[in-house]
Amino acid sequence: MRRFKNYSMNDKLFYIIITLILTIFFLAVLYPCIFVLSASFSSGSAVQSGKVVLFPVDFSIEGYKIVFNTNKVWIGFRNSLFYTFVGTTINVVMTMSAAYCLSRRDMPGRNGIMLLFTFTMFFSGGMIPAYMLVQKLGFLNTPWAVLIPGAIGVYNLIIARTFIMNSIPEELLEASRMDGCSDIKYFISIVLPLSKAIIAVLVLYYGVGHWNSYFQPMLYLNKPALYPLTLFLREILMADQIDPSTISDPELQAQLAQTAGVIKYALIVVSMVPVMMIYPLIQKYFVKGVMIGSVKG
Repeated sequence: MRRFKNYSMNDKLFYIIITLILTIFFLAVLYPCIFVLSASFSSGSAVQSGKVVLFPVDFSIEGYKIVFNTNKVWIGFRNSLFYTFVGTTINVVMTMSAAYCLSRRDMPGRNGIMLLFTFTMFFSGGMIPAYMLVQKLGFLNTPWAVLIPGAIGVYNLIIARTFIMNSIPEELLEASRMDGCSDIKYFISIVLPLSKAIIAVLVLYYGVGHWNSYFQPMLYLNKPALYPLTLFLREILMADQIDPSTISDPELQAQLAQTAGVIKYALIVVSMVPVMMIYPLIQKYFVKGVMIGSVKG
C-alpha cells in the first residue's frame, strides 16, 4: 500500500483498471466451478427448476450416491487412473530422454532432428492416417492406443530441452567423465535429480492431459471395459441420463428420473478431485520450471 501511494495518478488508474479486469475474469472462471459444486449438493428438483444460483438448494447427496453406486463410474475411474499413471510415466521418460540427447552440443545432427520434431507441431497426416497407423500397429481396442500415440509432446520437449541447456552446466558432464561416469549414469544420477522442477511441470501437463483425454479413447476404443471416466462423463452430459441397469442399488433406480440433472454435476466434481489433489503437491516447482524452460537457450 505504501508503494501504491507513491505512484503517479496515471499509474494508480492503470493498476485499478487492470485489477478490476482481472477480478472480472477471475469471477467468470470461479462462478461455473461454484455452480457445479453447489448443484451437485442440491436436490434434483431444485436443479431442474433452476433454483440453484450460488449456494446449494435443498441440500442432498443423492447424486453422489448414484455416482458411486454406478459400475461404469468405477470402471472408468480405474481406467483413467491407469492411463494417467502409466501414460504420464511413458511421456516423462520419453520426453526427458529426448530432451537430454538434443541438449548435448556434441550430438551430431541435433538441429536437424529438432527441426523434424518441430515440423510435426504444424503439419501432420491428420486423423484418418493416424487411425490407420494405430490399426496397422494392432493397438485398436487396447490400452496402447491411448498410451503410445503422442508419447512425446513437442512443446514439452522444447521446454525440457531448454531447461537442461540453461540450468545444467556442461562442466558437470566433463567432471563426471573424469570420474568414469557413463552417459546413462550421468543422465540418471545427475541430470534427472537436477531437473525436478521441469519434471514436475511435465507431470502436471501430461497428467492433466491424460486425465481429461476423451477424443483418442473415443476413436480407438470400442470396448466399454477400457473406457476412461471422461467417456462416461461425455455420455451423461450428452444424454443427460444414466442407464438404470448399471446401478446396483434398486432403491436408487427409482430416484433416477428426478436426480438425472444432479448426476452429471456430481460426476464432474468427482472427476476434478484427483487433479485438484495433485496440483498443490507440485505447485512449488511449477513456476520455476516453466519460467526457466521457456527462456530460449
